[in-house]
Amino acid sequence: MGENVILMSDVKKTYIMGEEKVHALRGVSFSVRQGEFLSIMGPSGSGKSTCMNMIGCLDRPTSGIVKIGGKETAKMTEKELAVLRNKTIGFVFQQYHLLPSMTVLENVMMPLRYQGIEKNLRRDMALDALSKVSLGDRVNHLPNELSGGQKQRVAIARATVTRPSIILADEPTGALDSKTGRSVMELFGEINAAGTTIVIVTHDPRIGDSTRRCIRIFDGQIQSDTENPDADLSLAFSEDSVDSRIVEIRPKMVVKEKPKNPIIGIDLDFLPDYAEF
Repeated sequence: MGENVILMSDVKKTYIMGEEKVHALRGVSFSVRQGEFLSIMGPSGSGKSTCMNMIGCLDRPTSGIVKIGGKETAKMTEKELAVLRNKTIGFVFQQYHLLPSMTVLENVMMPLRYQGIEKNLRRDMALDALSKVSLGDRVNHLPNELSGGQKQRVAIARATVTRPSIILADEPTGALDSKTGRSVMELFGEINAAGTTIVIVTHDPRIGDSTRRCIRIFDGQIQSDTENPDADLSLAFSEDSVDSRIVEIRPKMVVKEKPKNPIIGIDLDFLPDYAEF
């Protein structure tokens, strides 16, 4: 394993909701080395989503230190954080977050546009990323013409096209059937084998048991941090795995300002349907 790409030291996060203080994180500390594959697991309200927001540079700690790629996020401007997100972190979400009016190829090209990459090169890079997830024959399709598994593969291609050092995945198999979920987990394994750090945030113990490291969070604190060098991703959705298809009710997030789009670090509302990528 390489050097630390994620460092959280005594991180606390408190949200003010009226007269009430919500302590989402209560002194969380851990580090992640380049090339690790781990899961962060916990039920709704445990603090795992807040932890994900810290790693993804989508929020700042109330106290403590968060370093991503050696840079302390609390000391960075919003613009600097957007650049760090775009170049260092690839995001994958349960609901894909593909732009419906853009083709598969255009969706994958999108993050490259904000890196200032010339159009022909970003097209070639996007085509290469799509071929690696076996979607080279779907580049001109719209998202509504794809299955759930295909949409998630597009999202993974978009996350990897910028060649980030970290992939941050939030419940990436939550909307998929077992067979498709297994193939997505195996794809993450292939990406990790090439040296990319993978962090999966989940409530599903099948995923926690299948990753080589699992950090369990409860009530804003780390409950356990265990390693399983013999973990097998392909067993996450096998017939012998624990059936944990739970309908998870997520509390509404209170935000003080409009959040930035995590894929590229800026608000996308200004883009017209015909935006050229």
